[in-house]
Amino acid sequence: MTEGRAAEKRGCGVDRFGFVSMMRRALEGIGILGVRLGLKAIRADLSKDLKEIEVLALADWHWADPQSDHDRIRADIEYIASHDNAFCLLNGDLLNCAIRSAVSDCYAEITPMQELRACAELFEPIAEKILCVVPGNHEARHYRTNGLDITELMCRQLGIEGRYSPTTALLFLRFGETSGDTHRRPVAYTVYVSHGSGGGRKEGGKIQRLVDLSLIVDADVYVCGHTHLPALLKDGFARPCMANSSITYGTRLYVNTSSKLEYSGGYGETMGLKVPCLDTPVIHLSGTRKEMRATI
Repeated sequence: MTEGRAAEKRGCGVDRFGFVSMMRRALEGIGILGVRLGLKAIRADLSKDLKEIEVLALADWHWADPQSDHDRIRADIEYIASHDNAFCLLNGDLLNCAIRSAVSDCYAEITPMQELRACAELFEPIAEKILCVVPGNHEARHYRTNGLDITELMCRQLGIEGRYSPTTALLFLRFGETSGDTHRRPVAYTVYVSHGSGGGRKEGGKIQRLVDLSLIVDADVYVCGHTHLPALLKDGFARPCMANSSITYGTRLYVNTSSKLEYSGGYGETMGLKVPCLDTPVIHLSGTRKEMRATI
């Protein structure tokens, strides 16, 4: 039986890019396939002494790709390590995972094991500052071909497997002390993290994929990757309160992450894509009141 016929018999078609496998895991995650109920929730309680934190959204390094800018990557890691109020989210495609059946050039790169070891060594000094981790479609290549979750292996090596989700993650983040609160309660934020998929070549389509995350779950901040376009925006919303028949108004922050792939001579140039901006988006969260913004 051919691979395509075998896949069709399983009811999922030809899973060329691993998206069916990842979608199945996502459906299992929310209980549609009867495995468990609920998005993966990850809790991070930080120090009450923090007045503000910076969260670097790291994604799409494609470390083993010859065009990956290792100097920029190391600069981000060093910044996080040297600033007490700096933390990070890992949002997929940090590893390139070039295999023979993939688009990437497996003959121009280091082995998957060497790539895994290199990234684990990079993150080791800041392991306790990693708030949550999700994989991307490149890491899904290994899961598709041999059932190996290479991102989970890296998290286990770093001792942070509790902060890992194989699909998407809803991060519950608490730190600082609310100004004027006699109970000294911390300021709380929710951050929905998804590597994303699709989006097309145009900026409008990429931004629409980012904003569409708000159709999945209610959160303060939404972080998406995959499209290699660093972008920031905010919108407003109204939320009804049944307890006292009132309406509250708020804002949501959307962050699209950048890549670390240089242009010249690489995949982007070959495919006729636009020259990318490699600057890392940084989310700024107040620890004294509910206030959020981002910079690139």
